[in-house]
Amino acid sequence: MIRTSTIQTITLLAIPAIISLAAQTSALGAESADQTAILPPALPWHGLSEALVVPPDHPWITPAEAANFDKTPRYQETINWLKRLTQASPRLRMVSLGPSPEGRDIVLIVASAEGAATPASLKANHKPTLLVQAGIHAGEIDGKDAGLMLLRDMTVTGSKSSLLAAANLLFIPMISPDGHERFSAYGRINQRGPTAVGWRTNARNLNLNRDYTKLDTPELQMLVQALNDWKPDLYFDIHVTDGVDYQYDITWGYNDAHAYSPAGATWMDTHLKPALHRDLQAMGHIPGPLVFAVDDQDMSQGIRRGTTGPRYSNGYGDLRHLPTVLVENHSLKPYRQRVLGTYVLLESTLQVLARHGDRLRQAIGQDHRRQAQSLALTWKEGENSPTTIPFLGVSSKQEFSPITGTIQIAWTGVPVTLKIPLHLYTQPDREVSRPAAYWIPAAWTDVIKRLALHGLHLERMAKEQTVSVEMYRLEELTFATDPFEGRVRVTAAVKPEQRTQRFATGSVRLSTAQPLGDLAVLLLEPESPDSFFQWGFFHEILQRTEYVEDYVMEPMAQRMLTQDPQLREDFQKKLKEDQDFAANPRARLQWFYQKTPFHDDQWRLYPVAREL
Repeated sequence: MIRTSTIQTITLLAIPAIISLAAQTSALGAESADQTAILPPALPWHGLSEALVVPPDHPWITPAEAANFDKTPRYQETINWLKRLTQASPRLRMVSLGPSPEGRDIVLIVASAEGAATPASLKANHKPTLLVQAGIHAGEIDGKDAGLMLLRDMTVTGSKSSLLAAANLLFIPMISPDGHERFSAYGRINQRGPTAVGWRTNARNLNLNRDYTKLDTPELQMLVQALNDWKPDLYFDIHVTDGVDYQYDITWGYNDAHAYSPAGATWMDTHLKPALHRDLQAMGHIPGPLVFAVDDQDMSQGIRRGTTGPRYSNGYGDLRHLPTVLVENHSLKPYRQRVLGTYVLLESTLQVLARHGDRLRQAIGQDHRRQAQSLALTWKEGENSPTTIPFLGVSSKQEFSPITGTIQIAWTGVPVTLKIPLHLYTQPDREVSRPAAYWIPAAWTDVIKRLALHGLHLERMAKEQTVSVEMYRLEELTFATDPFEGRVRVTAAVKPEQRTQRFATGSVRLSTAQPLGDLAVLLLEPESPDSFFQWGFFHEILQRTEYVEDYVMEPMAQRMLTQDPQLREDFQKKLKEDQDFAANPRARLQWFYQKTPFHDDQWRLYPVAREL
């Protein structure tokens, strides 16, 4: 067991002190609450990266530096500072991706040696481009303040100006500006600074980092359009963790080479990961892998490394064949440490792009051309998992909680090196063959629109087409009991049918022989967890809209039995083998009705067809 002490019982004498602390905390104003008193002990830290902070009287000090990293600037203060910086440097351009639902510009900063202002002019310099996105969960805002410091040093101070000699930077400081401005001291109960932050979701309470496939939010629609327009070579999405305590301050990860972009993942394994580890360690940080504990109360159960699905940034990038890194800074580390570590991470990444950007582009091209004939829709733990890995943890103890009446974990703040299991969910589970194309009927305009937003090439039919295709009949439907991200999700088993299907004028054919063909498969296969079907875009086909009266079906069934001996035999067999069916008069009549030409042949027929 990892936990290092015997169970310690909190006596009833301690309860008044706990209640007193709670009362004191609830009495604090929204801008002054200090939850650090109830967080686990902070590990002491000093690093060489602290030299990156400019003196208090520096003319280009960032708002976070000026506040000694106790605070992060509000939206307008951030925009004003960036406007001043871009006006002072010809290397920077500020571009609006569009307005948020509450009317705030989603700003993109373009940093290049040539001062490129458009996708075409940036492409013309032939340098690799890194896109960095901050604040998709607006309470996790480390990337914004690190980016402001780095932009300053690449331009007006000149201390990092060489970074733009061989690479470009695209920087989105606040992808969720409305969430950013739901600003208070109560946004992140488990995070050590800054004192006030934004909220996890946008103005409609939608989590942008669950929206990469369904594209319900304007913010993600604009982001994906930016990926299509600016075509970065590498994409960083910067977060702050939830969960357990450990020594690592900057952690990151991506889908490994077993998944959809093996060449890009291999490039990151070979060139990016070693450099980031080396440079972060040299500056006094403790880099590590993404930490998703099997059991937050028992670290001896180990951690998971899975295959992220495309509703998330790094899974989506993997399917687009855009190497994408999910950065998770550790929430229990001080804000100063996290921001400075992020600065080092981004600086190191730009240096890697300068040295190995050509190889990265070659890897991306290789992944685009790969077009695997079989694609995994879901993944499971592999046969050789788990393995054992060293883990830089923090010791803990078990204590009885009078609040829950159970044993709870308490982190001690004492570093410890552990050996724990690593569970690898990297083996394909449910797979599907790659069709030559998908056909989407003209009536499903919302689905067609979302496919186009993703950047997929669609061939629209100028006249009606009749095509031999494979289609799915949906069975064993299961609806979620609660809404999730604004939708009621549904799953189903599929039964393939070979059909000759009519597609009206305006229907589209989507060839999978295109760079984003893998993405199309996971969007359109109904057994894919992030398909449009499972997100609820096709609920209409699950509703029966035509019926039959018993007084009509009864004589028709008698006639059918008389005229078809095989049908009579099938009916008798069904009665013997299915007691529920035999005891249900309505089910009996429906059985016959479904075998007549009056039955709705389109009911539960998934309308997207596969061209084989």
